[in-house]
Amino acid sequence: MNSTTGRLTAITATGAAAALALAGCSSVDDAPDADGLTPISLQLQWLPQAQFAGYFAAQDQGFFEEEGLEVEIIESGGDIVPQDALVSGDVDYAVAWVPKVLGSIEQGAAVTNVAQIFQRSGTLQVAWADAGIDSVSDFEGKSIGSWGFGNEWEIFAAMAAEGLDASTVDVITQSFDMNAFLSGDIDAAQAMTYNEYAMLLETVDPDTGELHQPDDFSVIPYEGTAGGMLQDAIWADSDRLADDEAYRETTVAFLRAVIKGWAFARDDVEAAADITIEAGSSWGAGHELWMANETNKLVWPAENGIGHIDEAAWDRTVAGALAAVNEQGAHLITEEPPASAYTNDYVQQALDELEAEGVDVHGLEFAPIDVDLAEGGA
Repeated sequence: MNSTTGRLTAITATGAAAALALAGCSSVDDAPDADGLTPISLQLQWLPQAQFAGYFAAQDQGFFEEEGLEVEIIESGGDIVPQDALVSGDVDYAVAWVPKVLGSIEQGAAVTNVAQIFQRSGTLQVAWADAGIDSVSDFEGKSIGSWGFGNEWEIFAAMAAEGLDASTVDVITQSFDMNAFLSGDIDAAQAMTYNEYAMLLETVDPDTGELHQPDDFSVIPYEGTAGGMLQDAIWADSDRLADDEAYRETTVAFLRAVIKGWAFARDDVEAAADITIEAGSSWGAGHELWMANETNKLVWPAENGIGHIDEAAWDRTVAGALAAVNEQGAHLITEEPPASAYTNDYVQQALDELEAEGVDVHGLEFAPIDVDLAEGGA
């Protein structure tokens, strides 16, 4: 794999308090630093890994610096809510799934989706091939795994579309691995195409002594169902967008750099995987390359340009969120979000400028590579 330039400055905090303390109160109102760069901060929704390859690539390749920015990338974890960090003023931007943020918006969070990086859902429900679970309609009476933290709403939205009562399934909180599924404690486990599904294919089948194969599993993608909601998006502070011209200008500059970072990750996936490892990812090289490759599939091709928020996809996500009811009868949201919940104004300006400079912002010729997995993700 390719080496990197080593400009990464990602934060590696050990917990929520440490991460937020390190985040400080970065703001584009701060004076430029000694290098003349405007300091801003980005809150991820998880630990460093190739799910966020474009941001780390933008930092590593100097794209943020080219836009006059010094960006602090702050890792997260299950107990950190990115949009909460944004609302509290601890960070300038945050990466989070749309349905999770819709719930926060209904509770009063003034945040705006300014770039929809993932164009497709990467969530799966995985069962054994002989379990008789081949679609969402087969969930009734089964134990269905979910990580919680808002990840369960895709399940409930898909079930609602099938007319299934959520109380008829046993929703089991699974760890961020596939151990409960492999041990038989869960009938169908939640998995991301770029992560947990690869864990299964990196595990030895005790019956054969060889790695598990795709034919061993029944894989149910939420993409294409009512549960296929928009996922990783970049969120900004709605009030600052309305009131602060410097913040608006910085938002466009930030998105320009991020788009270039994701284009780099598309065009050199091996280097992108290396960069995320250098940024602090704990995954093995093979697993990280799989993740970078699968993440690219969620981003590219981008018919309207990377980050463009498709109105139909947004409306489907909102409809799924309105329909979703959990096993306790609670709704994710009960009313349509305000118009301020998303805008294409800033990302479209960034796309137009970059396309005029010759940057491929659509990736219509994108083709993923083939990745061979090894035991344990090595």
